[in-house]
Amino acid sequence: MRKLHFLSILIVFSALLSAEQAAPASSREVRARRSEEIICIDGLLSETVWQGAGAGDFIQRNPLDGKPATERTEVWVAYDDKAVYVAARLYDAEPGKIVSLLGRRDDELDSDWFSFAVDPYFDRRSGFQFSVNPAGSIIDMTLYNDEWNDYTWDGIWEGAARIDGQGWTVEMRIPYDQLRFPAKDEYLWGINFKRVIQRKNEQDYFAWVPKEENGFVSRFASLTGIRGIHPGRHLEAIPYALGKLAFSPSEEGNPFRTGSDLSASVGLYLKFGLSSNLTLDLSLNPDFGQVEVDPAEINLSVFETYYSEKRPFFIEGANIFSFGYGGANSNWGFNWMNPEFFYSRRVGQPPQGSVDSEGFFRCPEMTTILGAAKLSGKIAGNWNIGFLNAVTAREYATVDNAGSRSSQEIEPFSDYNVLRAQKEFNQGRQGLGFIATGVFRDLSERSLQVILGKQALALGADGWLQLGKTREWALTGWLGATHVTGSRDYIFDLQKSSLHYFQRPDADHLTLDPEATSLSGWAGRLALNKQKGNLTFNAALGVLSPGFEANDLGYQWRSDYINSHLACGYNWLHPGKVFRSASLTAALARGWDFGGNAIMKNYHLFINGEFLNYWGAAVSLGYMDASFDKEATRGGPLLRLSPGYSISLDAYSDSRKPLVLSLYGYASQRKDGSYDYGIGPQLRWKPRSNISLTLHPEVEFYATYRQWVANVNDGSHAATYGSRYIFAHLNEKLLSAEIRLNWIFSPKISLQVFLQPLIAVGKYAEFKELARPASNSYNFYGGNGSTIIRSGEGYTIDPDGSGPAPEFTIADPDFNFKSLRGTVVFRWEYRPGSTLYFVWTQNRQDYANPGEFNFSRDFGDLVSAKGDNIFMLKATYRFNL
Repeated sequence: MRKLHFLSILIVFSALLSAEQAAPASSREVRARRSEEIICIDGLLSETVWQGAGAGDFIQRNPLDGKPATERTEVWVAYDDKAVYVAARLYDAEPGKIVSLLGRRDDELDSDWFSFAVDPYFDRRSGFQFSVNPAGSIIDMTLYNDEWNDYTWDGIWEGAARIDGQGWTVEMRIPYDQLRFPAKDEYLWGINFKRVIQRKNEQDYFAWVPKEENGFVSRFASLTGIRGIHPGRHLEAIPYALGKLAFSPSEEGNPFRTGSDLSASVGLYLKFGLSSNLTLDLSLNPDFGQVEVDPAEINLSVFETYYSEKRPFFIEGANIFSFGYGGANSNWGFNWMNPEFFYSRRVGQPPQGSVDSEGFFRCPEMTTILGAAKLSGKIAGNWNIGFLNAVTAREYATVDNAGSRSSQEIEPFSDYNVLRAQKEFNQGRQGLGFIATGVFRDLSERSLQVILGKQALALGADGWLQLGKTREWALTGWLGATHVTGSRDYIFDLQKSSLHYFQRPDADHLTLDPEATSLSGWAGRLALNKQKGNLTFNAALGVLSPGFEANDLGYQWRSDYINSHLACGYNWLHPGKVFRSASLTAALARGWDFGGNAIMKNYHLFINGEFLNYWGAAVSLGYMDASFDKEATRGGPLLRLSPGYSISLDAYSDSRKPLVLSLYGYASQRKDGSYDYGIGPQLRWKPRSNISLTLHPEVEFYATYRQWVANVNDGSHAATYGSRYIFAHLNEKLLSAEIRLNWIFSPKISLQVFLQPLIAVGKYAEFKELARPASNSYNFYGGNGSTIIRSGEGYTIDPDGSGPAPEFTIADPDFNFKSLRGTVVFRWEYRPGSTLYFVWTQNRQDYANPGEFNFSRDFGDLVSAKGDNIFMLKATYRFNL
């Protein structure tokens, strides 16, 4: 099957290489006018430069692709020595029905919108987009990879809107220092405009791209007429001040848990334009705390939980460091996740060492980031470049032993580096790039040498080819390698970690080396995607070698893995008698380890449709053939998985209504009786134009007959290589909810509330051991002469009764985890780029009554549990120098 997948890719690729290529072109043009007067951004359009006919003739993309817009729009572009200006008159036959909602910056509200998109490099691949709605709410984003966008960038610009008897109007002012472009005598930029008429679900474009076609930035119209400008180097400074007061339950005798803690800090953020297209960001003593808490969850797998980045310095412009995805407008994966070479949450993470003491101790919550620098933009030869360096402090735990104070190092001084570069050729038809990362630690403490590597290096190259006369196909790929060095103890433990499991006794392709002081590996993926049209096609082959290790500065969920898939489908892109749009896709996916063992054999069918009334649903059906799990025994032999099936439903109502309902449900079951059922309705209520409330409860019922409990060494047990692999039947119930309230007083003043209660209860029963490698057969304790006795907080097990095998004890794995996490954030942008935050964060937990679920009792325990309350006040002020 692997050969068949690869052969099909090669056949299609060979046919495409011979196809003649022709770049898409847009014939539309807008000419900018120089303004000789000061333009006031008030939405009135009273300036002379806005008089006269503007550009118009917008075309619908939704709901009737290719038809003229139902309402007339006129746009103008002007400029002076400091900025580019945009004005729009958006006519509306029914001004009283214009949808005007207030929202925080970058909230994609269900309202009318006007957007201005610009490609100042004129590279046909990247750019910026600025949007304003009738209430003055704004969105800004960067555009990259032709069709993708990134909301994390927050530019400093002005926008205003007004509703009048003819419809509504928009004015924008965008300083040149917010747009990166090389200096020239006269400029040619790409440009596009978009209008959303919400009550009609209508989207109109100035430079229209049919639904059957691909591309966005590459299809922009031309903006001409800008000349004689000399944008200088940009310099801004943003100092900050932070005060933090934390209240937590006191602990008798613990000098570090007195009930309260007060702290304060100051720092400085600098942004310097080295040239008109290259920017340097510097942070001195940065505040890299996040405003919103991470969600609580229960993770019983071997895979690390992935948390999204929420710290502004790292999320702004994060797409610069995106690797392995360029060139294609769609990237598919079935039980596959591309490793991230740069996972920014590794920088400033909680200290990784532990404290060796019987006394009380206090550890820093996060590792201090002494300073960070980020360089981004374009350099000679049209190379996109990004470089980030961050230095973190040596951290110590303070230990109190009967009044005697001491300290223990729990995190070394570390240096984190990322370099990313990418060059595009032939207007983005081809691309080539690389990424290099390095982590360097000063490991002077023996206890840290055992758990951390001294040096971790990673290098990767990626690229793409867009093929066919109109870029109908995209071939993308990447190849990378890692090399980690450290002490023998560290590398030995790394080989045995859940990511590698080199100690697997039935894996002849793996070798555990106790003398090694380094670990190296490689990985890569090749994918082919059909970029446009009604027919869809996507195929990929990915490989992660057993020694590939990117987790020092990246995120990697698996190694020793070969993955492939083939997906084909059809899209109905235009309205019919029942559906406004629909799609049908079938896929098959396969996975193996490097020993050739089948890790995955899956078949999928996806059905999506939106009805004429704008309600919609997506259904997925899956069949999982019998396969093996190489991680289930936590370093032991393979475990056989019985076949099973899965089904999921995701439905939603018309988003234009004040009350919007969506529903997600799923069910999966295997032949051995294991199952996973869940349902998660979501209700979004918009009672007023400035208030929205979202309620998202979720219920999950999970049961498995193969939940790992422990591994016990027993040299006499030859059937499973001298160890006993203990499993049990787990019955888990999980109830959670996410509650969000947005109260927007103005586009610059907002109040947000987030609350997440969670109750997860797990009951273990039917303890047993794996009978044979690569099987789903077990020896149950309590039968065939074996015994299991509840003793204290665990179980005492004699696997063969009167036989020679020694008895052993395991802890009771039952749990009852209750959590309540929430934040309240008041945000006021009192001047452009200057913000005042007030934040209240609460976190409380309870673990009483493990294995026993009683909703009223458990919810009462959660409400009455003592928790942590943290109050934070932060102020920033932007100096534009």
